[in-house]
Amino acid sequence: MSDAVQSSSRNSTSRRTGRKSPINITGMGAVTGYGWGTKHLWDGFLLGESAVRLTPGLEGYVDGGEAYLSLITDEGDRRDGPSRFMQAARFAGREAVNDALERGWKPGRVVGLVHSIEAGDIESWSEFYRSGESKVRPKRWVNLLPSTVISQFMKEHDFHGPTMSVSAMCATANAAMITAKSWIDSGVADDVILLATDLSGIPQTLRGFSDLGVAVLNSPPLEACRPFQEGSRGFVGGEAAVGMVLSGRTTGSYASVLGGAMTMDAYNLVGVAPDLQEMFRCFRLAMEDAGADPEDVAYMNAHGPGTGMCDAAEAKVLDELFPDARGIFSVKPLVGHCQSAAAAVETLATLYAFQTGYIPAPPQVAPGHPKLVNGRTPRMPGLMVKSSIGMGGYNTVVILDEPHD
Repeated sequence: MSDAVQSSSRNSTSRRTGRKSPINITGMGAVTGYGWGTKHLWDGFLLGESAVRLTPGLEGYVDGGEAYLSLITDEGDRRDGPSRFMQAARFAGREAVNDALERGWKPGRVVGLVHSIEAGDIESWSEFYRSGESKVRPKRWVNLLPSTVISQFMKEHDFHGPTMSVSAMCATANAAMITAKSWIDSGVADDVILLATDLSGIPQTLRGFSDLGVAVLNSPPLEACRPFQEGSRGFVGGEAAVGMVLSGRTTGSYASVLGGAMTMDAYNLVGVAPDLQEMFRCFRLAMEDAGADPEDVAYMNAHGPGTGMCDAAEAKVLDELFPDARGIFSVKPLVGHCQSAAAAVETLATLYAFQTGYIPAPPQVAPGHPKLVNGRTPRMPGLMVKSSIGMGGYNTVVILDEPHD
């Protein structure tokens, strides 16, 4: 980290008036289309190459039977469960815990867990319903339940704090982060494991998003998904499992979570409320919760799905609330839209920026917003705003800073 960045962070911290203390991300783990492990994600960000690949096996759902997707490969440990969902969730969580321990984290007396999921183990449930079995082995039935993988993880690590799953469509992982911070702020838990798991890249789900007009399956990522650029037609599909260790202590911190907020449009099942009132309120509440000033913000790590409605809304927020910000970016062309794990894998892009000094933005391929970050770019000092907007009106914003000593 450069001296200039450190100095700016200290000055920014001294100006804050927020009453709550930051929490810290002290461990991370990831399974993405790049591979099993955070190293593969880091390598993908370094090279700037998309994990989205032309994938076969979609006959009857997509013209030509293949689509551009970023899917998790079937390379997990069967001892972690019979499905990719269970294997990926436990792998990412285990990697995060081991990473935190290696960086000096010592679990507090109460370690809780918040699991960000949207549809759960959709692949296993799909197979179950198609089987038509009149009698199911109890073990198979239990493994289908979203609570089981949490129980297995907590047992493996001997954690006994509060556990729950949250769901807020594409905004779920941000909602989980805000929930975890509230537990630590209030003393409900000393530390919280955040898991975010979404392996919903099955044909039925993909076809549903395509029919809604928000997913593009038949074009390479940078042709289809160009957040904040001309010619963008929507998002490309992705899967991910992410683990993070959140703690009130600073040992080994990758980043500090200063605050966050959630609001609901309550307007339309799929669209953004045109007045953007609740979206703007969410950003303002998050900044207030973080005790931060707009001029402290350097970048917006946006939801940026590449859809005209959402991109225009977030660009308007940037222009009006953060006119001094350096830039805006979205990594969805690189990792795909990972649904309930989207905000989590995108938060790891912020950690990458804090750790390496570079924003892992995809390359710009068309005229776009004047503050769009073009490719892997040196980071300027300041806060990072992570927004995540869920279909149906879910607005979430988290404010992130460099680690606090």
